[in-house]
Amino acid sequence: MSSENGQTDSGAEGAPPEQLALIRESVRGAKVPRAKPRTWRGAALAKELPVARVLVDKGVLHLDRYFDYAVPEELDEQAQPGVRVRVRFGAGRGRVRDGRREGGGLIDGFLVGRRAESDYSGPLAALAQVVSPEPVLSEELLGLARAVAERYAGSLADVLQLAVPPRNARAEQRPSPAPLPPPGAPDAGSWVRYERGAGFLESLTSGGAPRAVWNALPGPLWSEELARAVAATLASRRGALVVVPDGRAATRVDAALTALLGEGRHALLTADAGPEKRYAQWLAVRRGSVQAVVGTRAAMFAPVRDLGLVAIWDDGDDSHSEPRAPQPHARDVLLLRAALDKCAFLLGSWSCTVEAAQLVESGWARPLVAGREQARRAAPLVRTVGDGDLARDEAARAARLPTLAWQVVREGLKHGPVLVQVPRRGYVPRMACAQCRAPARCRHCSGPLEAQDAGASRCGWCGREENAWHCPECGSFRLRAQVVGARRTAEELGRAFPAVPVRTSGREQVLDTVPGVPALVVSTPGAEPVAEGGYAAALLLDGWAMLGRPDLRAGEDALRRWIAASALVRPQGEHGTVVVVAEPTLRPVQALVRWDPVGHAVRELGERAELGFPPVSRMAAVSGPAEAVAEFLDAVELPPDAEVLGPVPVPVTQSERPRRTGAPPPGEHWERALVRVPPGSGSALAAALKAAQAARMARGSGEAVRVRIDPPDIG
Repeated sequence: MSSENGQTDSGAEGAPPEQLALIRESVRGAKVPRAKPRTWRGAALAKELPVARVLVDKGVLHLDRYFDYAVPEELDEQAQPGVRVRVRFGAGRGRVRDGRREGGGLIDGFLVGRRAESDYSGPLAALAQVVSPEPVLSEELLGLARAVAERYAGSLADVLQLAVPPRNARAEQRPSPAPLPPPGAPDAGSWVRYERGAGFLESLTSGGAPRAVWNALPGPLWSEELARAVAATLASRRGALVVVPDGRAATRVDAALTALLGEGRHALLTADAGPEKRYAQWLAVRRGSVQAVVGTRAAMFAPVRDLGLVAIWDDGDDSHSEPRAPQPHARDVLLLRAALDKCAFLLGSWSCTVEAAQLVESGWARPLVAGREQARRAAPLVRTVGDGDLARDEAARAARLPTLAWQVVREGLKHGPVLVQVPRRGYVPRMACAQCRAPARCRHCSGPLEAQDAGASRCGWCGREENAWHCPECGSFRLRAQVVGARRTAEELGRAFPAVPVRTSGREQVLDTVPGVPALVVSTPGAEPVAEGGYAAALLLDGWAMLGRPDLRAGEDALRRWIAASALVRPQGEHGTVVVVAEPTLRPVQALVRWDPVGHAVRELGERAELGFPPVSRMAAVSGPAEAVAEFLDAVELPPDAEVLGPVPVPVTQSERPRRTGAPPPGEHWERALVRVPPGSGSALAAALKAAQAARMARGSGEAVRVRIDPPDIG
């Protein structure tokens, strides 16, 4: 007992009875302080495998390795591979007592293995605490996380923060339900509409591992078809994982699975569920209670046992790209899982990305498409309005909406709701040929040309000025800035059709469904609600706003958004009509008219292969303050076949506007350089960038530099 304690006790003995009662009541009501994790000074070690290999949750590249700790005998039973632990980290070699290293701050980590001896020759610190005996990190998940970290030049700890949700004690203490027996094999259903659809399901049911790129027919049946693929996999006593871009799509697949299989056979992993419910669902998957998972981006790491199928819907959606380090894309993570687990792979969408086309062109996956006649019957009629039509249209100049669009809206409202897609504001203009509208590209690196205040054009990739540009398509020497911004049409439509309700769906409020009664539904791309029975018609306005984006994927992304909206319209046989306001001769517009997203993606892939663009090449973006970027590029040992483009200035972030992922802090002037390598050198590029970043962090030199592998927007 210390003298301090003695004085306290003495004071209490001489206190009046009322004060003693108050002291006792305060002690009873006070929370018992939690004991700090121990240093286990002098405690006996575990008799077998006394060394624990721990991955500390530091998330910095120069500490991206395992550290060894001693296992006290009292923690021997709980300290099993895969559990969460707390360790003391950062003590120097001089802080040793009784053969144990002491000191350092407490930090979380994962115990990845037990060993008989350590490779480290010095004294080991002891495990401070086993947070929970629940094993949450399996060997399969650890291997996947390591592969993702290497693929994206990131740290293993950062990937595991994405892969393993935060612990919830109440959810962990509840037992998961008993697993249900495998369901019976489903019938082909609407999969018979596709040329190899029934065979794909049969292969899943028999335990096969087919790999397919699925170009889904327009309409609402895609969620039911995904559910049948999951049911076929479960029938083979294997697990299935489906990743969708948002909660609305997850709800549709969840409802389709429940209708097909009933309750209790799958888990829904979305952020809307809340931390406790989501962690309970995740634990049910980890414990093997359920073998099917449907979820958004974070579900790509779901620990499904005996994985037989990984599927992703609409891989071109921006939501599939993780904004947190190391910023992996769900499609690439599922490709890694398919390779590591040797399971089936399904990439589905109404449209087709260039990456999906590359999987088919390389022979890694097979196409899963419907015949042309079947596609025409399922798709709506698509009509176009170009610049020439707008110039001759008095109504278009007065009301900013062409006569054809008015006619289609008026006729469509007789039969049901009409969708109006309006692009968002805020796109930065790029340059194009004033005569044929072909995008203007740099002669040196084929990057996009951007307008400058002084009148000259400059490449957005390598920064070179272009004063003598001419169009390789038509020979014209004149440039123009593409049309940008979104035209506010809700007011005009409301005045033109005063008796018709107007609903909006966008950033402020996203509608999930709308009734099948006459109404005007104005939506931004990606926020289109589903109409009961389908839309009678759709208007796709201001096509130049999306086609004119300064991005390599502008045409592909515009076509994907147009097709996603058009897929909600009734088939042509039911008088479904789509009007797109864009130049009819442009390739994305022609692909929409023919309903041929696959052909568009194949042609786009061929052009990118000739020019060395992703995904044929691998590319990395290095951004930060100018001096830091230059220092980093001087220090990194790039592969011999690497090509550095730039650096070029990054647009300054305005403080009053939302900050995009990867953008510089408001008001700071950054530069960005692109590093491009040919096929086969992607791993070497990622390893070189990771090594240079780790060395920079270890030295603590200079300002931060951000490295991103395969950035989604490269101009």
